[in-house]
Amino acid sequence: MTDLTPYHEEQELDNNTSNNIHFRDILEQRISRRSLITKTASGAAALALASSLTGCNDDDNSSTTTPPTTIKKPEKLSFKPVAKNLNDIVTVPEGYEANVLYAMGDSINPAYAEWDDNNVPTGLSFQFRSGDCHDGMSYFGLNSSTQKYDAKASDRGLLVMNHEYINPTFLHPKGATKVDGRRPEDEVIREVNAHGVSIIELKKDSKTQKVEIVKNSVLNRRITAATVMDFGGIVAGSELVTTKYSPVAKQTRGTHNNCGNGYTPWGTYLTTEENYIGYFVRNKGDDAKRTAAEIVALNRYGLKDGASSRYSWETAIGSLQEQDLYDRWNASVTANSATQDYRNGANTFGWIVEIDPFDRSQNPVKRTSLGRFAHEDCRASRLIEGENLAFYMGDDSRGEYIYKFVSDAKWDAKDVNGGYRAGDKYMNSGKLYVAKFNNDGTGQWIELAYGKNGLTNTNAVYPFKSQAEVTTFARLAGDAVGATKMDRPEWVAVNPENGEVYVTLTNNSNRGTAHALDAANPRNYVDPEGGKGNVNGHIIRFHEKDNKTTAESFTWDIYLFGAEAKMASNINLSGLNDNNDLSSPDGMWFDPRGVLWIQTDDGAYTDTTNCMMLAALPGKVGDGAKATTSAGQETIVGAKVTDENLRRFLTGPKECEITGVTMTPDFKAIFINVQHPGEDSKSYSTPTSHWPATQKDPNNKTARPRSATVVITRKDGGLIAG
Repeated sequence: MTDLTPYHEEQELDNNTSNNIHFRDILEQRISRRSLITKTASGAAALALASSLTGCNDDDNSSTTTPPTTIKKPEKLSFKPVAKNLNDIVTVPEGYEANVLYAMGDSINPAYAEWDDNNVPTGLSFQFRSGDCHDGMSYFGLNSSTQKYDAKASDRGLLVMNHEYINPTFLHPKGATKVDGRRPEDEVIREVNAHGVSIIELKKDSKTQKVEIVKNSVLNRRITAATVMDFGGIVAGSELVTTKYSPVAKQTRGTHNNCGNGYTPWGTYLTTEENYIGYFVRNKGDDAKRTAAEIVALNRYGLKDGASSRYSWETAIGSLQEQDLYDRWNASVTANSATQDYRNGANTFGWIVEIDPFDRSQNPVKRTSLGRFAHEDCRASRLIEGENLAFYMGDDSRGEYIYKFVSDAKWDAKDVNGGYRAGDKYMNSGKLYVAKFNNDGTGQWIELAYGKNGLTNTNAVYPFKSQAEVTTFARLAGDAVGATKMDRPEWVAVNPENGEVYVTLTNNSNRGTAHALDAANPRNYVDPEGGKGNVNGHIIRFHEKDNKTTAESFTWDIYLFGAEAKMASNINLSGLNDNNDLSSPDGMWFDPRGVLWIQTDDGAYTDTTNCMMLAALPGKVGDGAKATTSAGQETIVGAKVTDENLRRFLTGPKECEITGVTMTPDFKAIFINVQHPGEDSKSYSTPTSHWPATQKDPNNKTARPRSATVVITRKDGGLIAG
């Protein structure tokens, strides 16, 4: 018997070997604040993005499909900031309480028993239990009369969330195992089912604000790495996604490695497939059976000849389920044609997947026109009647790109609750773009269209033969048109007050060495613990020209630098103090009032504090001044923060990531996810965290750690951060 170690994503982060410039390589000449303001004078009307399913208000009073929220953004933050700590609980401000709502393994069907640490249930039962590693999520109000989406409903709703990957150390009774080189089938089934998405119905007491799961709801369901999915958009029916399971290339099975998320204005959920490539194996010598173009594409996405898979699902022998469910994870040529094997299996992942949480009669749909890569997030533009919708996405891997998809269809409010029909209308036909950042603070969206911008069969990077190939191999298309390499852009958030777009850049240990400094990535320093480079990360903000989703140019600047409070002022450029210092910003979301929630996934400051979430009231682009970093690089910094506009709202338990954030429309319950507590545990028998059991009993020293969703309310029933 061989134990399996937890997965670490480093193996999937570096696959861009193109010669395109890196974001670190631009802006070699210094830009003054005055010149930036001059060039962005028209930017008061910024990028139109939806920050919520409610409160979509336009600065110029353009009509919207839902009325703006009547609850205004607080003028300053007044809750008592949470102190940095290493406690094994979720710590919230005085006057607030945090309750564990939904943890890994919890049942969502009355027919299945509650979780028991000492009696881990079967893999098949996880079709009716919470998955692992909770991540991005969104709340959808539920109308009690129609059982449909209602943007104003707070007392009933559907919480939809991702389960990104698994911590096999604690998912199984005694960790993951192999026997004679093969994974036990029950373990593989449990792991497959622990991926994907949960949909759970909630009810909230309007007086006490207590939130509970409606266990007998017919709307409760799991979508897993085995759920049947349809293809929609340009790649549907293409030979690129032809498999033994679907020779006509119209379906596949499963979604996994679901990280960030999004939602549509018609009331559906968007889940993003990120580090999917490592789930597949390719036999040694498979290159000899491939065309030159196939080899280029496979290498560009990291599935190289002889690559092993992350969890070895392909090794299971089927007795509880058909063997084909395991064979599909081998992306090698094993038969005479693609209709007889899974050589194209990896091409069936890496998409944006649309899920209608109110309709379980139809399959989720993979929206292929939006491009295939390691999707981190997908955010739709705000609702303006008669305007084109846009969807903004990042490719979360080192040196990858930022994309947007602009729908051919213009928004029509009649499509609210239109389900997959509306998805077909707005997400199957449109233009796909990739971002190029210039050295003068401007940028372009370059269209990725077959026959344009050199994307033809004579292209030197890859011989594109169709639009289906352009979207399936969007990374190669980005290489070909000279898109700008980015340093792992994580989550995207959009300010509902002015439309400015915020992107977290988590950190970069190579900044200032292998990756040259520039004004947008200006720091290289050593932190007190010995970390080097841009250790603590920062947040960049930008906006589109003229506030148009169809714009083909934009401008950018910086908002906030992560740092330890005690660092020198030319490192701690935002003026952080002990109430708001942070490291490695990752998850991020604007609530409809304009409060920005910032979450961390950190390893640099964890000797001092566990990961956290902060509340912020940001200003706007250009509200700061020029500054020079400790490395001598000039940059442009947003206004320095204060306790009144940035403070720590919570800290998580040991070795976790804080991720996923959403709210009820009345702003009285906020939901966050705690991912992989106790991640560094060496064995199931010696966990370094016992959360979530410690949330009720801080002295618990026996429970295994589990990822979970937490709901936070005020004890007086008031507004969160109100």
